[in-house]
Amino acid sequence: MTADENRPTGIKDNDEAPETIHAESEEESVTQATRLSARLIYEVIRRDGDEELSRPAMSLVWSGLAAGVLISMSVISQAVLHHNLPDADWAILVESLGYSVGFLVVILGRMQLFTENTITTVLPVISRRSMWCLNRTARLWGLVMTANVVGAMIAAGFLTLPGVVSPELYESLLAVARHAVEGDALTNFLRSMPAGVLIAAIVWIMPSAGGNSFFVILTLTWIMAAAGFAHIVAGSVEYGLILWNGETDVMTGLLRFFFPVLAGNITGGTAVFALMAWGQVRREVKQGTDI
Repeated sequence: MTADENRPTGIKDNDEAPETIHAESEEESVTQATRLSARLIYEVIRRDGDEELSRPAMSLVWSGLAAGVLISMSVISQAVLHHNLPDADWAILVESLGYSVGFLVVILGRMQLFTENTITTVLPVISRRSMWCLNRTARLWGLVMTANVVGAMIAAGFLTLPGVVSPELYESLLAVARHAVEGDALTNFLRSMPAGVLIAAIVWIMPSAGGNSFFVILTLTWIMAAAGFAHIVAGSVEYGLILWNGETDVMTGLLRFFFPVLAGNITGGTAVFALMAWGQVRREVKQGTDI
């Protein structure tokens, strides 16, 4: 048998023109199957950021409010697992799966979550370098952060009302909340930086995740909970539970937990991840300078 006879059908010599794609449908299939490059992922997120920056203020407020309320599902689910699991070293690994529930609802539901915007709306600012982008980003951050916190506080207050949850589950809610908000200001700042990076990583991975988006969110938010990293919006529900239960005062909570975690999430999501993401594509994309 000659070498030509051994050659698989459809494989040609280097000097022959390839004929592996025979129809537009096949071309489309190859295009969809090709792994997205960093430049294309950047472009998807940048365009998404431009769209978010142009949304009406009330749309941002209502979406942010819904996200703040529904992120409480993370705390509730974690408390349910905490209540029903045995007191064992491995229990935290299962309990942390509950933390992913609220993030799945909010992110897959395309609601406004502040920590997502630390990369989504920052990439247009970095690339275009325009005052319009900067002003719009500050506007969006302010509206979404405020709406998220208000929604989280409403959810936390509702959970403290008599009869909403059983006394046993309420104690589990408080136990989860106490664990989440413990620590001094520096500790809370440091442990919130990785959470900002992980949420930004979710945003970066989602365009190429396709049907695996559920598992991307589940895995990275599970790591966030299991490792004890702090997230400002989910943490606001936990902080709200402690506040409504009379175990802390507003000023102490703000100085020891809220502001340090907020700063840490922004640092992780923007100063660390967004700038690194921009660094790998900055020489491959167009840049604007309409300041």
